Amino acid sequence: MMKSKLHRATVTQSDLHYEGSIGIDTDLLGQSGILVNEAVHVWNVNTGQRWETYAIPQPAGTGEIQVNGAAARLAQVGDVIIIAAFSWMTESAAREHTPRVVLLDESNKPLPGA
Repeated sequence: MMKSKLHRATVTQSDLHYEGSIGIDTDLLGQSGILVNEAVHVWNVNTGQRWETYAIPQPAGTGEIQVNGAAARLAQVGDVIIIAAFSWMTESAAREHTPRVVLLDESNKPLPGA
């Protein structure tokens, strides 16, 4: 089941030579419920590229979304991406589950009411 989603995040940095991962503003991690080192799926709205990696923290309040390692070839600064985390649960738990979805503006700030 989808656990969490950061919808329409804008890539602010990329580093091909970093060991891997996706850096996400710590505030956004907290709001979405995505944990540090949790596996996430990343979908590039601009290119259609899709990949899986893990989340690492970026400084709180900065709105930073940094694509690292080989995935830096799959997204450029300014690209719009969706970051989603999934979890296993029983069918009964899944029927009661509501994922946390954080809708973002072009500066990676949560939209009002989202």
